[in-house]
Amino acid sequence: MDELEREITFQEGSGIYYYYYKHMLNSASFQRGFYELVFDNRTIAGQTINAVERLSLYPELMTSFIYRLYVGQDYMEPIYFYIGAVFSLQAVHVTALFMCSWMLSGTWVSGMLTVVWYVINRLDTTKVDQAVPQRDHWALPYYSCQVAALTGFLSNKISSVTEMLCYLTMSATTFSFLLMWEHSHYILFIQALCLFFLDSFDLLPPHKVADVHKVYISSLFLAYLVQFQNSSLLSSPLLSLIIGSVLARHFQQTMKVGPLVARVMKLFLHFYLVFTTSITFSYLVKKLTPPSESDFILKFLEVKFGLNTTTDFITNFLLCAESLQAPSQDLFLRLTQTSLLPFYFLVLMVCLLSTLETIYRRLSGQPAKTTVSFEDGRIGEHPEIIYHVFHTLLLGGLTMLFDRVKYLWTPYVCMFTAFGVCSPDLWMTALKWLKFKSTHPVVMALMLSTVVPTIIGFSLWREYGPHVLAELVHDELEFYDPETVELISWIKLKTPAAAVFAGSPQLLATVKMCSGSAVTSLPLYSDVSLLKRTEDTHQVYALRSAEEVYKILTSHKTNYVIIEESICTELSYDRTCRIKDLLDISNGHVVYEHGEIYSFSKQGRFCHEIKLNYSPYTNYFTRVFWNGLYHVYKVNSVISFQY
Repeated sequence: MDELEREITFQEGSGIYYYYYKHMLNSASFQRGFYELVFDNRTIAGQTINAVERLSLYPELMTSFIYRLYVGQDYMEPIYFYIGAVFSLQAVHVTALFMCSWMLSGTWVSGMLTVVWYVINRLDTTKVDQAVPQRDHWALPYYSCQVAALTGFLSNKISSVTEMLCYLTMSATTFSFLLMWEHSHYILFIQALCLFFLDSFDLLPPHKVADVHKVYISSLFLAYLVQFQNSSLLSSPLLSLIIGSVLARHFQQTMKVGPLVARVMKLFLHFYLVFTTSITFSYLVKKLTPPSESDFILKFLEVKFGLNTTTDFITNFLLCAESLQAPSQDLFLRLTQTSLLPFYFLVLMVCLLSTLETIYRRLSGQPAKTTVSFEDGRIGEHPEIIYHVFHTLLLGGLTMLFDRVKYLWTPYVCMFTAFGVCSPDLWMTALKWLKFKSTHPVVMALMLSTVVPTIIGFSLWREYGPHVLAELVHDELEFYDPETVELISWIKLKTPAAAVFAGSPQLLATVKMCSGSAVTSLPLYSDVSLLKRTEDTHQVYALRSAEEVYKILTSHKTNYVIIEESICTELSYDRTCRIKDLLDISNGHVVYEHGEIYSFSKQGRFCHEIKLNYSPYTNYFTRVFWNGLYHVYKVNSVISFQY
């Protein structure tokens, strides 16, 4: 496999990140390469962008720096070092889950069971084998380490030295996580929300909550500076929640005292104050800072939850993205077949009920016990376990809405479930409720915490072991796309270096990665301006005239437009999510009759009409390349009127 064929295996438009890694290696120096990325005028036609800030290229900066400094091409090819770095981080990801499960249960067996479930359910725990360079594959290992460190920090059974070590690890990994992924502050908001609930219900010492808030604020501040004053961090829900929580606590210093009814009333008032203050702070910051993607996210969520409707192409385009739709039933079927989901519900039910008992005791005025013995059977008294209960519930709720969140939720389901079935505390809690008397509860709990994971392990090995090992050791993912290879080879040989290409964002990312040519858009769906450019270039699949499409393409300085057969001739039973249908709805080229939607316009569909090679299409465009998947047309700089 040559270099070109290796590069196009980066799927889903993720190859654009590898392009910048190559650019850093090919630059005269690291400093020169960094400067060219900060002032990048070779990627988006007609624009100079800060690619480091806009695409979160810190992983590529660090990887290229290490490669230039310590490795070099004599020892390893750049692409193998890059892929190796990503997969090494996945090993760190799994190791952190292993350690987290071990800390919760007190036995390494739960860590092993976590890894087994993670590998068996790898279709739903990771997507790294399909799109290696994506930002979450770089970021989530740091988040796993941060969660493991937070788990240790919340525990009441650690020494001051261990607590300080966990705190420092949590600080470093929180900052790294914010740096690696533009959406990381939303994930940390979910975590902060869990800690807010723990603090509100008096399940966690106040000084630990304050310490974690210090980590969040310092990490946000450092990330804001390093990311070129990223305004989205100032208006992030994470910072708003922290500000609201601190102010509400200042005005409610007696919130955690009084009888049950009074404390419940104070709690509702506390929730109201926190969320009102948070929303007000976020609103004020947005008014004082440049517009960010958060406004568009609110519009998207309104339509997602059925609170509004829209004909806007960008909103409907994102709603149709598979990763932003609700997961299919196949996800739950797969997790059930591997026995993960049934045991998860068992563990979650026991931990949740015990947590609710603990909350009732706190609201009733009963103080927290400094030490909880195994014989007490109160697993819900451990703050680190309560945190994971809230954590997995919130992530699970998001997974029910957005399929992509499963790659965050499912690994923690593996960890949480493995901890539960291997934890004597969980079985002791359940036996206390059942008032088990035939055998001493302590003995029975210890037996179940050993026997149940053993049975699960042997059954998983018998059912999946040989098959999974064969796939991991022998099978190789083959990616054969001769039409794309042919297209990229033609672009590299037959087009000028300064040419600008228009097409679908995923294809343009591949064009940019392999040829270095400028493009009109990129597959960065958190950037509204790029999404608007994507809508413009997709007009080649709409019911538009040659003149209209020509004006749109020339406004983006396009020299060549690539039309994909898979989009132009797409057939689907769901006619609401095809690109051409979304464009027709957005452009007002539809007619509603008897509940059906029909496309109608005096113009034919551009991508079909241009292939017929007649005027006026030949006046504006000249076909210069075609194969089974792609048609490339040169946008004429001088219009020739031929009839």
